[in-house]
Amino acid sequence: MPLPAPLDPVDVRITSWMARHGIAFTRIALGIVFLWFGALKFVPAWSPAADLATRTISQLTGGMLEPALSLKLLAVWETLIGLGLLTGVFLRATLLLLFLQMPGTMLPLFFFPRETFAILPFAPTLEGQYIIKNLVLVCAAIVVGATVRGGRLSAKPR
Repeated sequence: MPLPAPLDPVDVRITSWMARHGIAFTRIALGIVFLWFGALKFVPAWSPAADLATRTISQLTGGMLEPALSLKLLAVWETLIGLGLLTGVFLRATLLLLFLQMPGTMLPLFFFPRETFAILPFAPTLEGQYIIKNLVLVCAAIVVGATVRGGRLSAKPR
């Protein structure tokens, strides 16, 4: 439904501003999330995801990585993603790291369903909700990735 005529110029200014800044804000927000969550994993007692993450990595690698080492590797991985997103440097490589990591973040839903769902598959636990929200991170990264070759958002209708 179109807006009343007097509101149209305001709507155009707002949507134009969103188109100009939305990708950068999304990239920075993603960077903050990854840097913050990655940094927390350097201090194991600080990350509420540490136990589930290390058990997932252990299951994925057949126990070949010690939990402390796997947590440090994950911390470095997520921190690099965060720094890459925040700075915009090596953005393709950063997004590759993010897309390689994201399937692993979903694995606890399958490896540990009793911990990630109160009622399978309808009612996720807090841990399950924490994991499922990664779908939003992936979609935001896809939008950011759409701009690495110079693409941009436009507020102008076709």
